[in-house]
Formats: sequence, C-alpha cells, structure tokens
Amino acid sequence: MSAVLTKSRVSNALRCYWNYALSLTGLVRISHAPLFVSVEPAAVCQLHCPECPVGMSHQPSVSSHQPFMSMDLFRKILNEVKVYAHTMQFYFQGEPLLNKNLLQMIAEAHEAGLYTIVSTNAQAMTREMADTLVKAGLSKIIVSMDGLTQAAYGAYRIGGDVEKARAALRYLHEAKKKFQISNFKFQIELQCLRLRTNELEWQEMKRTYKSLGADRLSLKTAQLYDYEQGHPLMPTDSRYSRYEKGMDGLYHRKSLRRGCLRVWSGVVVTATGEVLPCCYDKSHAYMYGRVSEAPIAELFRNEKALAFRRAALAEQEKICQECWK
Repeated sequence: MSAVLTKSRVSNALRCYWNYALSLTGLVRISHAPLFVSVEPAAVCQLHCPECPVGMSHQPSVSSHQPFMSMDLFRKILNEVKVYAHTMQFYFQGEPLLNKNLLQMIAEAHEAGLYTIVSTNAQAMTREMADTLVKAGLSKIIVSMDGLTQAAYGAYRIGGDVEKARAALRYLHEAKKKFQISNFKFQIELQCLRLRTNELEWQEMKRTYKSLGADRLSLKTAQLYDYEQGHPLMPTDSRYSRYEKGMDGLYHRKSLRRGCLRVWSGVVVTATGEVLPCCYDKSHAYMYGRVSEAPIAELFRNEKALAFRRAALAEQEKICQECWK
C-alpha cells in the first residue's frame, strides 16, 4: 500500500509549501507539522566508514546511551505523526537492520498508511529478512554499495563485504518478484558514493545496476572531513565532488543554493528521542527538544526551530554549508 493521502495530510502539506514559499521572501512562519519523520532504529553500526561519525568513533552516535530505539518510543512517535505526516524514514546514523524490532516498526507504520523507507548497508540482510521486509509493506529500500569489487567497496565500507551487498539486492529482487510487488508499491535503490576509490566503476555500475536487482541507481557526492588540503577519497574529476580547488591552492566547498525545503518539511528523531532539524545534525548540536518533553509538532514550531531556519536562510549554519541536497 502506498501512503494514504488523508485530508489532514494533504492540508498539512499545502500549509508546509505555503510557509516555505513565504520564508524565501523573508517571512519565517510555521503553521504546519512535519511531512516526513526520520526515526533512528539503531545508533550503532558494524562497519567503520571513515567519513561517518559512528564509523569513525566506533561508538553509538553522540549523546546516545541507548543504541536501539525501543518499541514504546517508536509507537509514541508513530501515534502522533501518523495524523499529519506522509512518510517515515528508518535511518539516521547507525545501521537500521541491527534493531530486532525494525520489521515490526515498518509493519506498524505501513498499517498506519505511511510511505516507509529504509537505508542500509545490507550486511545483515538474509533471504528470509528480504521476504519479511517486502511482506511488511516497506515502500522503498536504499542499499549502499560503494563499488562493484571488494577492493573499491572495502576502501570506504571498512569491515564490509561487497558480496553481502550484492546478495541483498538479489534477495530483495527475488522477494519482490515472488510476491508480485510492482515498482509503484516497492522500489529497490542502489546508492553509491562517488569516491576516488570507485570512480573507475561508475560507468559499469550504470550499465549493470538493474541486473544486480535494483530498480534505480543513485550516484551521490560525498561529504568529507579535513578536505582543505585535498583528500584521498576525493574524485579526480571535480564535477563529481562537493569541493573545488581555489586560487589559494586549498579546496573549498562549492557554493550551494539558498533555502532548504527539508528543514521546513521534516525532522529526525534519534534512538533516544531527541528531535533534530535534519540528517546533517550529526553531533546533535541543534536539538529542538525531546519527544518526552512535548509533541513533535510543537517542537517543530518552537523558538529553537524558528531560529535555526532563520539562520539557515541566512546561510549562517555550518551544517547547511556542508550539505549538498
């Protein structure tokens, strides 16, 4: 089942787009609730990706003493947001498949009429899990596979096995076929970061992603830390990098467009119930509040949230400068 467009959800979406349009004229007001909510099923990961805060620290994400979102917290979130939200995303910092309750969470969100998305490294995927994910009503799954060979893949997904990612795509494709699910109801996306370590495989990936089991391919630029002197993961062709070399010999972020719809249309809720403006708040520095303190819709409209949006419009927030949406 695709997301149900109820009267309250449509009305909320129209208010969101109107408020966003007004904000671009300088009038920042919020009379709506989030259109999408990203929940963090797990704040831990089995891989050690060098540009990921969880991978770099080998610890649960910042401020998280509880590595997995509980069903009680999830149901509290779902019972509120199902009234006005259209989409629920099951990912933030960690690996969602590590939460043993993930399948139940997806099933309950699906039953509530929400469009559901999971993003995963797929290292924990099994054939049985793929069947259950499809039967649970998942709308879309993003499988991160940054390379076709182990050498290219493992250069970034440290500790990962490219064959497990390949198998996951195959299991998902077979499950989709077995249960006769259309692309409209369930989509498999292969996502690959554009890195120097895999750039010789981009064209092959474009040619073969469908034969691997994916419905679509997303090649994304990568956020890098300590990039000013260059970076070993930075693509050799600057067209596929977020950074370019300046006259001073240093690398700088490319200019970004002003005004991000995502901070007007959604929020992230961490495994411990912190409400954040977006997925780029990886250090939890801009928290609007906690689910235990107030409803998400109320936190979404509070003074902290409004101040963040004003600063984002003025291009004053560092995380917005790092983003490449």
